[in-house]
Amino acid sequence: MGINPKLARLLEHPAVWRGRSAAPLQVLPTGFAALDGQLPGKGWPRIGLIEILLARFGSGELDLLLPALAALTHAVAARWCVWVAPPLMPFAPALVSRGVALDRVAVVNGARPLWALEQALGSGACDAALGWARQPQPREIRRLQLAAERGRTLGVLFRPRRAMREPSAAVLRLSLEPCAAGVRITLLKGRGVHGTVDLNLLA
Repeated sequence: MGINPKLARLLEHPAVWRGRSAAPLQVLPTGFAALDGQLPGKGWPRIGLIEILLARFGSGELDLLLPALAALTHAVAARWCVWVAPPLMPFAPALVSRGVALDRVAVVNGARPLWALEQALGSGACDAALGWARQPQPREIRRLQLAAERGRTLGVLFRPRRAMREPSAAVLRLSLEPCAAGVRITLLKGRGVHGTVDLNLLA
């Protein structure tokens, strides 16, 4: 007797764990082989929320994501890449030099950045939505994760490293800090992830 089609679709969801096996992850290569080698599925999760914790905004977080954003914005039938409340206005020539298609990028500022990020993630119109926040509440992060699943979107939330011990519903969580080689990435949460990776983001 064959498996029920609805059950088969449920078992394919990346959040489902099945004992010795696991549902396959849809991933997007990060552009850094050393980092891909440490991540579940060998890349960024294609759907779901990533949290990146920083000592300070502007510590290389965009350099870490630009290869993936370049790939997304040049994909066939590319959707939007939305940046919500970045601490500095993105410098368009630098994005172009790193391969990002500007006609797929939108920047949103306003008084309710987490609400705007949730709307972008859940809209179905975005391939990626990035947001910066200093003190989101656990329930707000949970809403962002659910919105990313609903919109089948890669969400990225940047927040301070002091939140490291706080709970999070994100599917992947890492911290980023400067080091002699460039940046050190510490993998904090994710299916089977652990350890650190040192990267030269501009190499």
